Amino acid sequence: MLKKVIKRLTKSKNPDTPRYRREMAERICGQHIKYVTERREDGVEEVIGREGGLNIRGDEFIVYASQKIVLRCKIDEMQAWELLSNDGVVITAPDLEQGGAVRTIIAHYVYYRK
Repeated sequence: MLKKVIKRLTKSKNPDTPRYRREMAERICGQHIKYVTERREDGVEEVIGREGGLNIRGDEFIVYASQKIVLRCKIDEMQAWELLSNDGVVITAPDLEQGGAVRTIIAHYVYYRK
């Protein structure tokens, strides 16, 4: 219990630091995805994958959906924030699968009743 309180009090609050980005990646890692959308430059969101998950491999963060890698990026270059409903996460990062192009995707979690 005390360990959780200390961790909560000492967690990074600046989203521009590598420590905050690593903590966010660890928090969302392991989530199951219902579907993934990508926000295009004209503001339209397009579904780019269904049924997958969020994983960490080494120093890279991987979004896997529709039996393929949708986004692969370095954790220290990733900006991520959860939706206000806690039903998903928005990730903006240079995609290593697309030659370093900066992409913004929204991964919507699978709903599990607890």
